[in-house]
Amino acid sequence: MQQLAQKPTHSTDPVLLQTNVMTALLLWQQFIARFLVTASNNAKDAAAPSDTSFTKAMTKWGMNLFLHPNAVMQANLELFKNQTSLLQHTTARWLGFRHLSPDLPAVTDKRFKHPAWQEHQFTEVLIQSYLNLSTYWKTLAQTANGLSEQDAKKAEFFINSMIDALAPNNYSHTNPQVWQAILDSNGENLVKGMRNLLDDFQDGQLRIRMTDMQAFELGRDIATTPGKVVFKNELLELIQYTPTTATVRQRPILILPPWINKYYILDLREKNSFVKWAVDQGNTVFMISWVNPDSQHRDLNFEDYMQAAIAAMDAVEAATGERDLNLIGYCLGGTLTAATLAYLKANGDDRVKSATFFTTLLDFSEPGEIGVFLSEQQVGSLEKRMDKRGYLDGKDMGTAFNMLRANDLIWSFFVNLYLLGNDPMPFDLLYWNSDSTRMPAAMHSYYLRNMYLNNCLCKPNGITLSGTPIDLSKVDTPVYFVSTHDDHIAPWRSTYAGAKLFAGPVRFILGQSGHIAGIVNPAAANKYGHWVNDTLEADADDWLFDATKVDLSWWHDWNRWVGTFSSEEVDARIPGSGKLPAIGDAPGTYVRAKI
Repeated sequence: MQQLAQKPTHSTDPVLLQTNVMTALLLWQQFIARFLVTASNNAKDAAAPSDTSFTKAMTKWGMNLFLHPNAVMQANLELFKNQTSLLQHTTARWLGFRHLSPDLPAVTDKRFKHPAWQEHQFTEVLIQSYLNLSTYWKTLAQTANGLSEQDAKKAEFFINSMIDALAPNNYSHTNPQVWQAILDSNGENLVKGMRNLLDDFQDGQLRIRMTDMQAFELGRDIATTPGKVVFKNELLELIQYTPTTATVRQRPILILPPWINKYYILDLREKNSFVKWAVDQGNTVFMISWVNPDSQHRDLNFEDYMQAAIAAMDAVEAATGERDLNLIGYCLGGTLTAATLAYLKANGDDRVKSATFFTTLLDFSEPGEIGVFLSEQQVGSLEKRMDKRGYLDGKDMGTAFNMLRANDLIWSFFVNLYLLGNDPMPFDLLYWNSDSTRMPAAMHSYYLRNMYLNNCLCKPNGITLSGTPIDLSKVDTPVYFVSTHDDHIAPWRSTYAGAKLFAGPVRFILGQSGHIAGIVNPAAANKYGHWVNDTLEADADDWLFDATKVDLSWWHDWNRWVGTFSSEEVDARIPGSGKLPAIGDAPGTYVRAKI
């Protein structure tokens, strides 16, 4: 701390520093008082049982350690060895015998990349001790022989979450970057941080702002591709985009986005908008914008969404005069697309000539990291909470997903906003991520139970929608399947298993990066490449081993592929000029509804 104090950007004012520290403490007391009142009220009003599955898993894990004394002893010895090396290193440096100091592992953790962490011997000890203890607990977390797979995953997730939460950068008294900010600003960062904390604590919950929510406006900064809403019902608005070419491919494209989030992830800004790019390639593009449901939609089910999608197909035909079309489904929208294809096939409807899937799970046997939140007890507890309101609050769901990447999506913002006292930066992707949607209670319960818990969709006739048994193995529509290598929401090996369910030709593409960045990968930038293999191998890893790496966005490959299902061209279609008049401008009204 003394060494850091020698480098302030301006002279420190002790009186002002003391005043700001006291103000920050008063604001902290105000936050604690508000938190305690809210906690007391929540305890009185709690109607649903709490989820105890993690507690039970941790108890089983702790008892299980007694059955593996050798593994525990080995972990203890490794920790002792690492801490002894750290002590020798620190002592040698303190005595001035650097040549006798044993080397320590290089610190590559980005949480400690700021130069302030390198300016004091104390912080070096702090970092290395934390990393040694992290390794120790992660080793013990993996000592899970004798536990069920679900309990082992829950215990490991809980331990890793605690390790992340206890990192020294998350606390003002152990973060030298915060010390420096206090000296440089005379403690104003602490006051601003506490004000940010109070502002973000709304309705009894802390909602960490990832970005400046005032920096963007739909239709002005994001979701800007010109178009018209040409159809609307209880569940969706259908947007037809304005063409940018004189002629267009004969078969239009209809996109089914997930209703877990809003559609404009595919239309953030002109430079990274898949919608704008697809229109520029000479496609007539339609986009479904789902309603943001509330309690009046509590009884809407999965088949209601399917029928809404079919109504959108009918509307595309009315708007263009073209019955045949190509579909795109993203994530949950892709799951709906597959079920819809099976429903249409069973009812003799062949209007869909190709289907594209973005990061879509159809076989849920290995759902990935999100599986730690999915058990009979957890789903049952969630259903009781949803029944009270009629929907699942999107912010609750967003918190669960953020916890899977806590360091990047929770703690980094916590430090920036509340310890350093910075304002959130404007970022279109994070704005979209924070613009949550709700999920109807009946639909979400059906989805969790029939897809995640019981994995019924991949089983022939495993579910029935609108009176029709759903069998994906009978779908012979040509399919383009895009997955991403680092996807933690829809793991690519699991999506690969789903791609093999279809009877028709399948082109599987594996993009770099994750669930969002791997899909929103503009062709002009080609930031991430992809792997291609024309043979759909029996095993996903065999497919990747034989695949060829292409250092371009997969958008180019998809455009060539989808073009083969729409070789004829027609005059460009102006939204509202067909049988469906324009109702209003894109992006419509449903997307503007806030939680």
